[in-house]
Amino acid sequence: MREEHVKRLLVLAGSLLLLIFALGPFGWMLIVSFADRPDFLATREFSFSLQNYVDVLTSPSLHFTDYVWNSLSVSFGASFLVNLFALPAAYAISRLRFPGRILIPIVILAVSMFPQISIVGYLFDLFSRLNLVNSKIGLIFPYIAWTIPLALWINLSYMQQIPNDLDKAGLIDGASRWKILSKIIIPTALPGVFSAFLLTFIACFNEFLFALMLSIDYTAQTLPVGIALFEGLHGEIPWGNLMAASALASVPLIVLTLIFQKYIVGGLMGGAVKG
Repeated sequence: MREEHVKRLLVLAGSLLLLIFALGPFGWMLIVSFADRPDFLATREFSFSLQNYVDVLTSPSLHFTDYVWNSLSVSFGASFLVNLFALPAAYAISRLRFPGRILIPIVILAVSMFPQISIVGYLFDLFSRLNLVNSKIGLIFPYIAWTIPLALWINLSYMQQIPNDLDKAGLIDGASRWKILSKIIIPTALPGVFSAFLLTFIACFNEFLFALMLSIDYTAQTLPVGIALFEGLHGEIPWGNLMAASALASVPLIVLTLIFQKYIVGGLMGGAVKG
């Protein structure tokens, strides 16, 4: 019994330390965002205030709502198109027998390992010639290429667990491959499809480098870039506004994760469990 108590104590201590490590920065961000002045530790005077949030939401020079709209539209558009491409690709790789089908996801995964900084210069030059710099479309295209390996592998791992007998039954009944995919496979693999969409949405929403290099002003810049440029707008570091904007930017992702966490976990674990 003593050894069992020690194990439980160690697990509890480790979980507590991990929780503090993960939530500590977020908690400090909230404290600073609600503080009347960011140097409250030096002055030892903390005064609760919502002024930072009011400034972020109402100041016309910060363009916070423009950044929010840009992030939501770009992330949703890229995630929708990514899964639109990844679903038939995953179905073809998992169901059809053709030369090189095993090599395709491996090559896509290998290409995705190239660091973003190694290609962003070439992307900027290409998009400049195509007049796509500082446009939402100019961000959606690299986001699709960047996140499609994630969506492909999630959908592929989930579809591989669906029995081939469902396809054979559909073919016997005269259904085409597209009808089998849309009417049978996608509804069955919906948790994996949904988790792939959410994870690609979160990745696009948080992306910084492409958005920084391929956008110029608030008409196309996303939230991470807009918040990073608060310093340039004020000539100093407005910690209160930065923390308030960061807290507001975290709300959509936190809400999505809390509401749909069972789909995310189910989609990720579905491919790891043999049917």
